[in-house]
Amino acid sequence: MAAGGAPAKAVEPQPHPPKEQLPNISYCITSPPPWPEAILLGFQHYLVMLGTIVIIPSSLVPQMGGGNEEKAKVIQTLLFVAGLNTLLQSLFGSRLPAVIGGSYTFVPTTISIILAGRFSDTSDPVERFKRIMRAIQGSLIVASTLQIVLGFSGLWRNVTRFLSPLSVVPLVSLVGFGLYEFGFPGVAKCVEIGLPQLILVVFVSQYMPHVIKSGKHVFDRFAVIFTVVIVWIYAHLLTVGGAYNGKAQKTQLSCRTDRAGLIDAAPWIRVPYPFQWGAPSFDAGEAFAMMMASFVALVESTGAFIAVSRYASATPMPPSILSRGVGWQGVAILLSGLFGTVNGSSVSVENAGLLALTRVGSRRVVQISAGFMIFFSILGKFGAVFASIPAPIIAALYCLFFAYVGAGGLSFLQFCNLNSFRTKFILGFSVFMGLSVPQYFNEYTAINGYGPVHTGARWFNDIVNVPLSSEAFVAGCLAYFLDNTLHRKDNAIRKDRGKHWWDKFRSFKGDSRSEEFYSLPFNLNKYFPSV
Repeated sequence: MAAGGAPAKAVEPQPHPPKEQLPNISYCITSPPPWPEAILLGFQHYLVMLGTIVIIPSSLVPQMGGGNEEKAKVIQTLLFVAGLNTLLQSLFGSRLPAVIGGSYTFVPTTISIILAGRFSDTSDPVERFKRIMRAIQGSLIVASTLQIVLGFSGLWRNVTRFLSPLSVVPLVSLVGFGLYEFGFPGVAKCVEIGLPQLILVVFVSQYMPHVIKSGKHVFDRFAVIFTVVIVWIYAHLLTVGGAYNGKAQKTQLSCRTDRAGLIDAAPWIRVPYPFQWGAPSFDAGEAFAMMMASFVALVESTGAFIAVSRYASATPMPPSILSRGVGWQGVAILLSGLFGTVNGSSVSVENAGLLALTRVGSRRVVQISAGFMIFFSILGKFGAVFASIPAPIIAALYCLFFAYVGAGGLSFLQFCNLNSFRTKFILGFSVFMGLSVPQYFNEYTAINGYGPVHTGARWFNDIVNVPLSSEAFVAGCLAYFLDNTLHRKDNAIRKDRGKHWWDKFRSFKGDSRSEEFYSLPFNLNKYFPSV
């Protein structure tokens, strides 16, 4: 009872207040950790991005006619270009700690080029590989102009001006969750290696810091290095112990630590250079198909950039910074075409998830990682050792990283009114269709060997099938359209969308935090007035 006999008033529970910058991040963009820690964290980013760098050439190069030697050279080239592009993006692009690596989005269009009939008359497999590579180079060079023009002209800035927290949720969430097929299905290819890795990395990163309270962020920050080394040794013991002798070829390729063929094939020292496979060739249809793949990658990378900015504890990205980052990503695709990487470039989603796991969003760490990429791409034998990590180990890490990125997208719901039926419809319908439409396209392709749109023009098929097979693209575009057409001008609806939270960050000029995060070095801002 309170004074005077009046009953005490119950304390009402308060909702968690929205946070423009993610709290509890140990090091943000501009606050680098000590050098020894930064080097280890950079090496960890290098290990994580190796998965995509190795998996894509390993699946495409044999179809092109190349052997282990060609595969090793392509991986070296892709790694070298990824290091260059990551440095360019962190110095002159978005200025975020974003790793720019290979992208699965370009794979279907690349396979269409590989299957083109004009290469079937070449009997020599190595010569066929080079001809196909030059055709892929030509289509990538043309496709790069799309992002370069949209980014540096400021057109993409005008598009992203209409993004709100509500329309960002489906886009960013499915950038992470939409890659579920590369998670546990990859673990299950060798469950005796992949499952221990998954259990161990969850235990070390989430439970060990609470079991052993040392006061230092050791287990959660370096969980990837600890667990990969342990499970890699375990996998090697299984291999040398004969556990896979006599097993099916598919099992041996997934489980053994000595089946990649990269170490023997890789040269000791080799510097990749432009046009190393010869002069690119150009085909109009293939170029248009690759441009559509580039546009899909642009949309997906927009979501990945937003996720990276969130996990780096930066302020919401101004549209001009997104546009500038997209322009430099177009340069990244151009470099991929010039060097011949067999794949385009986009923001690495797995490395965005690693930022969340380590709670370190430092720009310097990612730049150190780019240094490791360039170093090990030149010293081929040494780089091939790490590139031989069994794929199920990498897939187990993907389960965590893609989940973190997807959850990062859901975190933008804190700015929205979840009691609004408009919000519920846009959110639910776009996420559902973002999962349902690609499921139909991918299932149809798996059963029939071709997509639902199947005409005599393979390039036209890709222009329709590739975007509708991307979960993030379908959900993001649908949410963007609905959010900007359903009763948008009502002031109450503007608050329901969370737009009022982001409008003050429309330009990074005048906001000291945004200027610190996104301003270009060497006083270069004056050369990019439009973006």
